[in-house]
Amino acid sequence: MEDLFRMDMTLPQINAISNLGLAHIGDGVYELLCRSHLCAQGYKTVDELHRRTVALVKAPTQARLARAIVPHLDEQERAWFRRGKNAHVHAVPKGATPAQYATATGLEALFGALYLSGRTDRLSRLFQIMMEENDGI
Repeated sequence: MEDLFRMDMTLPQINAISNLGLAHIGDGVYELLCRSHLCAQGYKTVDELHRRTVALVKAPTQARLARAIVPHLDEQERAWFRRGKNAHVHAVPKGATPAQYATATGLEALFGALYLSGRTDRLSRLFQIMMEENDGI
């Protein structure tokens, strides 16, 4: 059985996945990183962990934090980010603008592609930049 925590897909394999498919896996990766970060910061109660996780994973926050990493992306990473950002979504959640949701979807697609390619060190570095931008969490 393959180790799903250590993915190593090739570029053609990743590019065969739909934009929203990349965002789907990236959504889970991003949330796991947020939860891990909050636990590592010492937050202990389930209520506090949940409240802070929700604050980090909502589209407006993702969009704001994504802007901090865009200057750090290489050409391939920018392509994955654009793919997600340009994905055709059918609904935008209440509380987010279409632009915020598109940017959040771009971030999720990028995180999904990095995870699937096995580039977890790069994924961790980009997430760290985002958390440094997030002052206080």
